[in-house]
Amino acid sequence: MHKERPKNLDLATVKFPVTATASILHRVSGIIVFISLAIFMILLNLSLSSPVGFNRVMGYFDLLFVEFIIWVILTGLAYHLVFGVRHLLQDLGFWEEMTSASWSAYCGFVLTLILSIFAGVLVW
Repeated sequence: MHKERPKNLDLATVKFPVTATASILHRVSGIIVFISLAIFMILLNLSLSSPVGFNRVMGYFDLLFVEFIIWVILTGLAYHLVFGVRHLLQDLGFWEEMTSASWSAYCGFVLTLILSIFAGVLVW
């Protein structure tokens, strides 16, 4: 049986619910955290190799671009932590209805914004 259904392949016109956006961004933040872990391990290895390596790594953290990258990593980590806890609570049966799930997603965005501002104050 063949049904003719409308197809919308233009993702720019699709309006996702806030819960879908939160879930997609949670996956993106997981990728950011995973990649940043490799970066931090490389920097840790260099800083522990010798006093010269330590001074070199400390010099990296004086650059504005590196401070921005650290802020992005901390924001991604905060987002992943906040929405990871949200997902765990949903696995326990909380916030499963659409209205409460949307409310918890908005609260997670606000909490992540507050943590991101806090991370920015710490980095700069």
